[in-house]
Amino acid sequence: MSGGPVSRNASPNGLHAGASGVPAGASELHASPSGVHAGPNELRTSPAEAHASPVPPEADLAEQQASPGARSASPMPQDTATATPPRSTKQGANVHAWVELLRLPALFTVPGDALAGAAAAGASPNPRTLVAIASSLCLYEAGMALNDWADRAEDAVDRPHRPLPSGRISPTAALAAAGGLTAAGLALASTAGRRPLAVAGALAATVWSYDLVLKRTPAGPVAMAAARSLDLLLGGVAANGDIRRALPSALALGTHTLAVTTVSRHETQGGSPWAPLSGLATTAALAWSITRDGSERDRQPPERDRQAGRDRHAGQDRQPGGTRNPGRDRKPGRGWQPGGDRQPGRAAATAANLMSLRGALAAVYAATAARPLFHAALNPSPQLTQRAVGGGIRAMIPLQAALAARSGAPVTALLTAALAPAARRFGRKVSMT
Repeated sequence: MSGGPVSRNASPNGLHAGASGVPAGASELHASPSGVHAGPNELRTSPAEAHASPVPPEADLAEQQASPGARSASPMPQDTATATPPRSTKQGANVHAWVELLRLPALFTVPGDALAGAAAAGASPNPRTLVAIASSLCLYEAGMALNDWADRAEDAVDRPHRPLPSGRISPTAALAAAGGLTAAGLALASTAGRRPLAVAGALAATVWSYDLVLKRTPAGPVAMAAARSLDLLLGGVAANGDIRRALPSALALGTHTLAVTTVSRHETQGGSPWAPLSGLATTAALAWSITRDGSERDRQPPERDRQAGRDRHAGQDRQPGGTRNPGRDRKPGRGWQPGGDRQPGRAAATAANLMSLRGALAAVYAATAARPLFHAALNPSPQLTQRAVGGGIRAMIPLQAALAARSGAPVTALLTAALAPAARRFGRKVSMT
C-alpha cells in the first residue's frame, strides 16, 4: 500500500507524533511483542482502547489482511491504488483496443464496393453479393491489422497511443489476426466460384504487398488504389456480371483512393499544400465525370436491353407463318426509350429521377471530400491533414452510391448512401486513420 495508511490518515488529536508513523498509544493496544500477533480476537481488548487509535499500525494491518476474520473487523478500506481492476474493465479495454486497431468505423465504406460493382457490371445484388461483401470486410480488416503491425516502430514515435506501441495488443496477436482474416476472406470468396476467388486472391496479394513492401515507395498510393478497384470488381464478378462494364466505376473509385492515400502520407508531420490541392482537383473531376457520363449513358440502352428490343420488334413484325406484317411496322426515326416504347412519359420521368439522384449524390461526395481538403490546403498541419484523410474515407460512400446510380440502380444507390450517417457517427468515437 503506497505511502502507508498512517501517513494518509493524520489524526487531529496528535496521536501520530513521529515521522516513523507509529501512534503514540500503540503500547496500550499492543502490550508486548507476543500480543501483536496474538490473534484477531486480541487485537482490541476493549471498545475504549479500540477507538484510541483509528488506524492500526502497519504490521497489524498486514496481519489483518492475512486473516479473513480480522479483515472484516478492520474499519479501514483496502487501498484502491493497488487493487486489481475488475475483469469486466480489462475486457472492455481490450475490446476497445481491437476496435482502434481494426478501425471499425471504416468498415461502413466497404459494402458499397461490392454493391457498386454489381450495379456497374449490370447485375442485381444476390446472395453471392453478400458473400463478396463478407470477403471484402475480412480482407479490409486484415489490411488494417497488418498495417499497424508493419508500422509499430514508427507508431512508437509518432502515435504512441495506438494499440501496439501502447502495449494494449501484442504484435504477435495483430499479425495472427491479419493472417486469420486473410484466410477467412479467401475462403468466403471461394464459395462464390473460381473467378471471385481469383479476384480476391489478387486483392489479398495487393494488400500484403502494400503494407509490407510498397507503402513507403512511390508505388504505395497506386497499390492502395488498385486494392479498392479490385474490391469493386470482386462485387461485379461475384454477381455474375460483365466485368468489362464495371471497369469505369473501378477506375473512378481507384482514382479517388489514389488522391486520399497521397494526402495520408503527410498526416503525421504535415507537409506542403500540394497534396490536398491535387485531392481537390481530383474530387471536382470525378464529380463532374459522374454526372456527365451518366447523362450520356441515359441516351443509350444497355446491350441486353437493346437486344431484347430487337427481339421484341422482330416478333411483332412477323406473322405466325413467317411473313412480314406491314401493319406493325415501326415508325421511322423512332429511338429507344428506357422502359419500352409503350410508356415514353413514364420512362422519361424515371430517367429524370435517376439523373437527379445521381447529381445529388455526386454533390454530397464533393462536399464531403472537398471541405476538409480545402482546410488542409490552407494549413497543412498534421491535425487538418488527418481530418482531410478521414473526410476522404467517408466520401467513398456517396461516391459508391453515385456510381451505382450512374449504372441505373437507384435502390442500390440509396442503400449504399444509408451507410454514411453510421460511418460519420462512429467515426467521431474511433479514428478512421
